[in-house]
Amino acid sequence: MAAPTVLHRCSSSISSPATRQLRRRSFHVRFSDDRQALFSRIAPVYDNLNDVLSLGQHRVWKRMAVSWSGAKKGDRVLDICCGSGDLAFLLSEKVGIDGQVIGLDFSRKQLVVASSKQEQRSNPCYKNIEWLEGDALNLPFPDGHFNAITLGYGLRNVVDRERAVEEMLRVLRPGCKASILDFNKSMQPITALFQEWMIDNVVVPAATQYGLAEEYKYLKSSIQQYLTGKELELLALLSGFSDAKFYEIAGGLMGNLVARR
Repeated sequence: MAAPTVLHRCSSSISSPATRQLRRRSFHVRFSDDRQALFSRIAPVYDNLNDVLSLGQHRVWKRMAVSWSGAKKGDRVLDICCGSGDLAFLLSEKVGIDGQVIGLDFSRKQLVVASSKQEQRSNPCYKNIEWLEGDALNLPFPDGHFNAITLGYGLRNVVDRERAVEEMLRVLRPGCKASILDFNKSMQPITALFQEWMIDNVVVPAATQYGLAEEYKYLKSSIQQYLTGKELELLALLSGFSDAKFYEIAGGLMGNLVARR
């Protein structure tokens, strides 16, 4: 287990290089050192690689995940493992200027990229986003704080999936939903074989062009060690969610769990 670290917060009001500092918070973070280092290394090219590797389709899947979250105007919502902020920006458009979005991630470098994108975009609603360096296993929020939660490509990477799901349940308001997007661990042999072929012959070679082959080789083993859709549904129900439904998307290569508190 990694030693605790201190969170920082990126405020949406940051407006100049001199003030573009992340304000200190006193929460503790528990994470896998190697995974945190990995996501920090890929942060500068993360968006470009996502576009290349998915032919831009990841944007469609993320819109689906946000739609399934049930976020609406005026809501307070949370995007866990927010990375460079794609889901957080989509949530911001859903909740509008009267809503609030928190983007939380354990990689400071990813949050710097997200904050930079926020400053460059003109949509007024994006001012409602705050960036927080933090731990998906120890969310620094009170019980029943959020109207919706999204988590994109993060549950597969946390060191304790059960705890992560329990924390989402804790900070959700009754009747509200968590929407969890990730690679699908397919039980269909042909789909699983195609997924592995894509990683070996498309994903890793593409990442090699950015000098990140080793960083993306982990994908195959991480999917193999992940949960199937049925197992994710069961995990959510055992954690206390009242309802859980897993949807296969992108021909079964990706999947989205929707769990209602």
